[in-house]
Amino acid sequence: MRVLLLVAAVIGVEALAQTTAKPLLIVDASVQQFEDGPAVTSEPFRPGETVFFSFQVRGYSVSAAGKVQFTYRIEVRDPDGVLLVEPATGQVETELSEQDKDWLPKVRHNFLIPPQALSGRFRILAVVRDGRVAGDAKSETTFTLQGRQLDTSGPLAVRNVRFFKGEDDAAPLAAAVYRPGDTLWARFDVTGFKRAEGNRVHVAYGLSIISPSGKLLFSEPRAAEEQDSSFYPKRYVPGVISLTIQPKTTPGEYTLLITARDEVGSETCETRSVFRVEP
Repeated sequence: MRVLLLVAAVIGVEALAQTTAKPLLIVDASVQQFEDGPAVTSEPFRPGETVFFSFQVRGYSVSAAGKVQFTYRIEVRDPDGVLLVEPATGQVETELSEQDKDWLPKVRHNFLIPPQALSGRFRILAVVRDGRVAGDAKSETTFTLQGRQLDTSGPLAVRNVRFFKGEDDAAPLAAAVYRPGDTLWARFDVTGFKRAEGNRVHVAYGLSIISPSGKLLFSEPRAAEEQDSSFYPKRYVPGVISLTIQPKTTPGEYTLLITARDEVGSETCETRSVFRVEP
């Protein structure tokens, strides 16, 4: 009886191996907001969030001993085709019994969206390779990222200067008007800088205040700087400055001069923005 069962098991495994002469396919590939959650089809992700991705494999080979073994590679690319995170590689290796003839292996992967990734349609490219099956299985899954919309083309530039009343204000002032004693907050973006090896960037910026008559009232040539390396190349450096409007400041139209320097590319640029001081 034991011999018959052993023979049946061997026959079952051999039959399982014989039923795998099908194309190698990736099926049910999807992105989720949490592991094994429902597929996200229209809801956009945001910078800094984690994306969960999974797929199953059909048509994999099974050896005479009931063993399954295949490798996979997963790449995530932005709308320009640039890798968002480092590619993920792995291997699925297991042993099946006759009862597992309908089993489909599942590959899971998750990654963090870089905080400064810009809006657009991103692609997840998966490739599965089985040494005993001709050809690779490939799939492409897309997801939408709702981040900032920012033109980063062109030479070094200071863009999108916005004035705020408070440090944590979400919306900029419709009119940049302050009164003596107020704190002026300004945010902006530096774009067009060069990157060194390892996507290293080194950007510094300073500010000056010019009076209505054209007199230089205040200057801080190097107010802040950012020096960093990252896998995903930075497209912009966000800047923020603040200063207090002195109590005896004369009402009028003042100029905020922001100067940026790209230390990697040895370039400098500046931009002027106007704000008013009213009594």
